[in-house]
This record gives sequence, C-alpha cells and structure tokens, in this order.
Amino acid sequence: MRLLVTGGAGFIGSNFIRYIIKKYPQYKVINLDKLTYAGNLDNLKDIENNSNYTFVKGDICDRKIVDELSKDVEAIVNFAAQSHVDRSIINASGFIKTNIDGTYNLLEAAKRYNISRFVQISTDECYGSIEKGSFKETNSLRPSSPYAASKAAADMAVHSYRITFNLPTIVARSSNNFGPYQYPEKIIPLFITNALEDKPLPLYGDGMNVRDWLYVIDNCEAIDLILHKGKEGEIYNIGGGKELRNIDLTRMVLKVLGKPESLIQPVKDRPGHDRRYSLDCSKIERELGWTPGFDFEKALQETVKWYVDNQWWWKKLKAKS
Repeated sequence: MRLLVTGGAGFIGSNFIRYIIKKYPQYKVINLDKLTYAGNLDNLKDIENNSNYTFVKGDICDRKIVDELSKDVEAIVNFAAQSHVDRSIINASGFIKTNIDGTYNLLEAAKRYNISRFVQISTDECYGSIEKGSFKETNSLRPSSPYAASKAAADMAVHSYRITFNLPTIVARSSNNFGPYQYPEKIIPLFITNALEDKPLPLYGDGMNVRDWLYVIDNCEAIDLILHKGKEGEIYNIGGGKELRNIDLTRMVLKVLGKPESLIQPVKDRPGHDRRYSLDCSKIERELGWTPGFDFEKALQETVKWYVDNQWWWKKLKAKS
C-alpha cells in the first residue's frame, strides 16, 4: 500500500508511521508535515533513512502540494491538526484554518484522485463533557473549546463527502493519548519534565476533571485496524478504559518519579474546561476485535522512563517555548 500520512511529525502521527513501517515493511509511507512548533523530525530520526519512508515539508492547506502527493497514494490518514486547547482559546484562527480548511483540501484531493480509503483522526473532545455514562458514536457533537469545535466541523465535512460523493471515509475518535514523543505542553509530558526539573506542576482548578487515558501504541493499533478493516462511512471510538481525575494522575506521575506532592501548584481553571470525557468503545471491540493491550500503570512507568532517558529530546523544545 502507498500511504499518505499528514501530520506525521507530530506525537501520534510519528508513532503511527513507526508502527506501520515496522508492521508492513512493504508499504510506502509519505509523511506530509508543516513542521509547526509541535512537528519534530527528531520524532522519526530512527527511520529517516528507511527506503520506504519519505518526508515532505508542506501544509495541508496548500492545494498544490496535497494534489501532487495524493496522485500516487491509495490511502490518506489525516493526523494534521492544531490540537492544544489553551492555544485555541487565545487565538482560534490557526485551528480553523488547519483543522477545517486543511481537511477540506484533503477531501477534495481524495475525491479527485479516487483514494480508496480516507481516515480522519479526531478526538473525544468533539462530544463535549458528560457527567455520567459514556458517549457512543451516535451521540450529538457538543464541543466546548474552539479546538474541539474545529475538529467537530472537520468530522462533519468528512461525513458530508461520504454522503454526497460516496468517498470511502472513516472517522476515528480517540481519548487522551500519552506516550513517547508527546510535545511537553500536554499534561503528562509537561508534568513529567517539570518534575524532573523540580518545577511546579500547574494543575487547573480543583484537579477533579476526569480524562480517559490511552497509550499511543494502542491507538496506533486501533487506527491500523480501522484503516484496513473498518467499514466505510463509520465512526469508531477508541478509548483506553482508564478514567482518572487530573489530581490522581498528577500524584501518580510524582510517585513514579519519587518527587514530592508539594510540587503541585493549583492554577486558575481555563474557560470552558470540560469536566469529564468518556467513550463507549464497544463498537470497535465488536466489529474489529480491538481492545487496549497495555496496562495503564506499566505504560505510564515506561513513558516516564522514556522522558528520563531522552532529555536531549525535550529540553531543547522547552527552551524554545
């Protein structure tokens, strides 16, 4: 298979490319990435010379480059997105442009060149907050942040191209990912790296917001199944089945590192902060046979160890930011 992965220099995209190259050594993978602050070629340094891997620097909003690359591939997996909620609250314009306009550009190219499979990587944040129970794929979208709204709009565009043009699309909505190569602005890598430097861990509000945690390699496995066996036109929730309050997650990180809880620093809550995310993942288990394979506690320990062992990777990123 000839595969175009957009946003492949980011956290989940780079882990997915590495997963695909290892599992399918006969596949040809093109990585299109703009290399914004969160895109980092160091994420794929170990495979940069692989003959089946090609990196192209470019923007999914650039129709010319998207067209050029789409002519020669069979499938597109769109990870490319601006994804940090706090940044979207400060200025949403880039989120609207990349997440909506960029997705539209890819859909047009997929239609023009008869792409056989288009997988849109989305987020549980599209559903909004839920007090009890879990969201199913059939639930309405009620995004709270500009970031989530831009992703929900992109999902709707993908759906419309399926209905109107019979484009072979699938949407994958995953819960909070964690693991190696995650840019240190998200809670787990930020708190790990701050703790390693004995800096405060800025915890929003009362710390009682609940998130479901999914190890990135489990997510890659699920997306692989969706790409190859998922039903066209469907949406699949991908969750880790590990719901934690942010305060409990923070304490776990500190415990693994042997650092004191006095490093926790409560800060003013962000606007529109969703209280709880939760996904019902029975559909992907029933239809594709996927369940998360990694134990959360062990995966968190491995993630912490990775940041301890790879300070060369994150220290320069934090110095820039």
